[in-house]
Amino acid sequence: MTFINGCNSLTGIPKETGFVFPGIIYKRKGVGVMTGGIFAVLDDIAVLLDDVAVMSKVAAKKTAGILGDDLAVNAEKATGFQASRELPVLWAITKGSFVNKLIILPLAFLLSAYASWLVIPILLLGGAYLSYEGVEKIYHMASHKSHGKPAVKKVHSQAELLKIEATKIKSAIRTDFILSIEIVMIALGTVMTQKFMVQVVVVSFIAVLATIGVYGVVALLVRMDDMGLYMTRRAGQGVGVWAKMLDGAGRLLIASLPWVIRILGVIGTIAMLMVGGGMFTHNIEVVHHALSFLPSLLATLLCGLVVGSVLVGSQLIFQRFRHKE
Repeated sequence: MTFINGCNSLTGIPKETGFVFPGIIYKRKGVGVMTGGIFAVLDDIAVLLDDVAVMSKVAAKKTAGILGDDLAVNAEKATGFQASRELPVLWAITKGSFVNKLIILPLAFLLSAYASWLVIPILLLGGAYLSYEGVEKIYHMASHKSHGKPAVKKVHSQAELLKIEATKIKSAIRTDFILSIEIVMIALGTVMTQKFMVQVVVVSFIAVLATIGVYGVVALLVRMDDMGLYMTRRAGQGVGVWAKMLDGAGRLLIASLPWVIRILGVIGTIAMLMVGGGMFTHNIEVVHHALSFLPSLLATLLCGLVVGSVLVGSQLIFQRFRHKE
């Protein structure tokens, strides 16, 4: 509040006696009337919101790369179901993702404050799991030459179908958990020097935005054929160049969906290996320097392949010895 010639600039009331707004009475210390702190609170809120807006932009830029990988991985995980079950399955995965964030966010703030040394080991465990999943998928594809029909199309029993769905949903939620850890940790790293409240608001905002954004785009991708069918029907009701363009676009969406799903499967596998390997190259200095001669993307991919191959190979050896016994 500013004063001119000893008086309040807005009310004209002398500084010594205090100042008045409709419904609110303020007086200076020593005059005997309670101090009004509402404007100080509003000012703090404005500063907090300004800090949150600025840091949210920074955190969003930092996490953009992992969000792209998250999109590719989860799009691949959400495909392969019957058309009538795609959205219910995707909704189940989305709810699981929100639960993951509710678990991860408080733990991330606690670890950051009291046990920051645990953050890197947790990230490395997550990287090992993603690398294992990526290599295991490649091994499964290579060792099963005759793919035939997808499992959901071979199943006739509703109980079997629901069991397969439940297994895939659990796998997708586990993968989302690992990716969510990295998203939260990267976002938290950008606001470590800020006030605790700014950290909470920014990281929570990025976590929610990641879930809504990623699974919203995935929902659009898996329903491409429905959009295409709608467009062709609308084109059938019209005439002229616009109707032909609409019909062509609709047919293109329908025809391209199987290819999009296949491509997302490949991209999702590569993304898992790159994210998993990246957790090792970014957090272990020896590994980072050993692969520094390679481009960053190739280094993370190679590291993910090596870690995943070791884990899958160890599993196969263990299974072989176990069967012999």
